[in-house]
Amino acid sequence: MTFLPAACYTLSRFEKKQFCSTLARVKVPTGYSSNIKSLVQMKDLKLINLKSHDCHTLMQQLLPVAIRGVLPKEVRNTIIRLCYFFNSICSKIIDPSKLQQLQDEVVVTLCLLEKYFPPAFFDVMVHLTVHLPREIKFCGPVWLRWMYSMERYMKILKGYVRNRHMPEGCIIECYIAEEAVEFCSEYLANARTIGVPKGIEERIESRSGFKVIPIDYKTLCEAHYYVLQNTTVVDPYMSKNEKWLQAEHKRSFSSWFKRKIETELAHPENTISQQIRWLAHEPKREVLSYSGYGIGGYYYNTRDHDSRSTTQNSGVMVDAESLHMSTAKDKNPIYANMLYYGVIEDIWELNYTQFKIPVFRCKWVDNKGGVKVDENGFTLVDLNKEGDPNDQFIFASQAKQVFYVNDPNGGRWSVVLTTKPKLYDRGDVCDNIEETPSFSRGLPESDDIDNEDVAYVREDCDGIYVEEDTTSRKKRKRT
Repeated sequence: MTFLPAACYTLSRFEKKQFCSTLARVKVPTGYSSNIKSLVQMKDLKLINLKSHDCHTLMQQLLPVAIRGVLPKEVRNTIIRLCYFFNSICSKIIDPSKLQQLQDEVVVTLCLLEKYFPPAFFDVMVHLTVHLPREIKFCGPVWLRWMYSMERYMKILKGYVRNRHMPEGCIIECYIAEEAVEFCSEYLANARTIGVPKGIEERIESRSGFKVIPIDYKTLCEAHYYVLQNTTVVDPYMSKNEKWLQAEHKRSFSSWFKRKIETELAHPENTISQQIRWLAHEPKREVLSYSGYGIGGYYYNTRDHDSRSTTQNSGVMVDAESLHMSTAKDKNPIYANMLYYGVIEDIWELNYTQFKIPVFRCKWVDNKGGVKVDENGFTLVDLNKEGDPNDQFIFASQAKQVFYVNDPNGGRWSVVLTTKPKLYDRGDVCDNIEETPSFSRGLPESDDIDNEDVAYVREDCDGIYVEEDTTSRKKRKRT
């Protein structure tokens, strides 16, 4: 009997359970991918029924998060490098000057894979990754040439088949009938095409869970102050009273602004716009509350709604300007932009009689001790560390959607993953042109490429015993 120790890429049963349980707990935004939980089989600790788009989502976003805390550091970083490469080449926008850098990085990544994985792993498909940057240079971005649209249309054509003895005839009949109905429907006003589902733009820009609720006066004043502070037409009034604002801040600016506008309206030759007139008055105490709200290509839900759903649409991120001080006694504070992460608690529309303004009331994470970036570039947040409770509101149009995955390393931290908006023009379908959000802010270092101290076997995993093949020896002796 010969004992073979576990290789460095081998997962122990505990690590397999940790990997599968991480994916089983993942809740992604609407339209991000299929339900990942349904693809995980905890009994046998494996993934089942994966479609091509599920593989892309796992490779580009979820796999680097799921393997945190498993495998040796060198093997884990190599796999993360490969995932980062595929995430980069699938971006909507690729800088041609960076293609050579991607080429060099994937060569290093394949060399690292050769160190840790057996020769049987390196088939022609693994080798072809070396040629992908060169292919992009000649043929353009990957997303213009992949087969998702063709695969989806093949599913539609397969649905036309009613007689399996003559599938081609069924497809031709149904296609001609659908084309005729589509042609006739163009001559009917306000008619929806038969058999065609509601457009993606109508599903994304929708609202749900509508109700009218009264809110307390303090919260209303806080929301109203945020609207005044972030509305362009109010800027002249704020700049004229900058010193006064530093002293009074939120306490009485709204009431001062209201008296100021009333004074100017008393003059017959005033130039006050209708928007400023209605903004000077506080919104109504009864606000329109929603559990779901679509805006800017994103669809948002409240945290309470997400707790009962298989999706996660309540995570938000905003890039805001804030006051920064080196110490508490700093007399020269500066304004700088900073990313803030949070969860939507309420979705409201403030009613200013002539117009409504949608706002999100969020629970923000404290940036001082609740946000960090680890050595691999992952952004981690502690959702239990709440920021300033008096600064909760943002405009719905300012938010960008993110979702949180519990860190497999345990503890209170969650990994932040971003999404991209689904923007469609009326009539012509026009996907937004922006980069595919990356799971990491940077590429893991490759300092271990010349490191000879790397352990190629795992002592913390069980090996296997292999019986010696004695028959082959006997045959050799006879010959």
